[in-house]
Amino acid sequence: MLIVLAVALTAVSGCKKKTSTLPPANETAPTENAGAPTAQLTATPNVISAGDQVQLRWATTNANTISIDGIGDVPSVGVKTVTPSESTTYHLVARGGGLTADASASVTVNSPPAISVPSSSMSAEEEFNARVQPIFFDYDTYDIRGDAQAILAKNADYLNAHPNIKVVIGGYCDERGSDEYNLVLGQNRAQAAKTALVTAGIAADRIRVISYGKEKPFCSDSTEECWQLNRRDGFTIDK
Repeated sequence: MLIVLAVALTAVSGCKKKTSTLPPANETAPTENAGAPTAQLTATPNVISAGDQVQLRWATTNANTISIDGIGDVPSVGVKTVTPSESTTYHLVARGGGLTADASASVTVNSPPAISVPSSSMSAEEEFNARVQPIFFDYDTYDIRGDAQAILAKNADYLNAHPNIKVVIGGYCDERGSDEYNLVLGQNRAQAAKTALVTAGIAADRIRVISYGKEKPFCSDSTEECWQLNRRDGFTIDK
C-alpha cells in the first residue's frame, strides 16, 4: 500500500503545470520632464526723455542660461537700471532642456527740446535775418520751387510767432533782359512769395512788396552760379 500511494503522489505531482515567473516591476517611475522655460521682461517707465533712466525687471523658470541683448548674461530673476540714448527694444532669451523662451520690452526715448537762442543775445533784426531766409527762382520765371516752398513755410512759422513784425519782400533778377522787363519779373516774384505767406496765415497788411529788378545784384560775375544768386526774393523788417 505504501508503495502504491507513493507512486500516485508522484504522478499527480508530475502533472501540475509550472507557473511562469514575471519579470520584476520597475522599482522607479520614469522621471518627468522639468518643463519648458518661461520668461517675463518689463521696462518702467517705457516712455522717457533723453538722459532719463529705465528699470528693467525680469523673471524666468526652468532655464539654464538667460541673456538680454545689449546687456549679456543675467540671473534667472533680476532688476537692472539702464539709460538708453534712443528708442530701444530689450530682448530676453531663456534656454533650458533644449527649449527656448523669450520676452521683449520696448522703451521710447523722446528727443530733447530744441534749444532756442535767447533773443537778448542778438538784436531783433539779427534774429530776423538768421531765421527768415531768402528764396531763389529759376531763369525767367516767378514760380515757387519746391525748395523755396519749404523755406517759405519756415519763414511763415517765424512770422506767426512774432506778430508785431512787418516784412518787406524784395524781388530781384539777374542781369539778362531789359530794365523794364526785370522790374515786372521782380514784382511778380515778390508777389508770389507774399501770396504764399498769406496762405500760410500771415496777414496781408503785414507784408509789403517791392521790385529791384536787376539794379541791386548780389553777385556781379556773368556766370550761371552768380545769376542764380541774383534770382531771388529777399526779406527784411519793414521799419
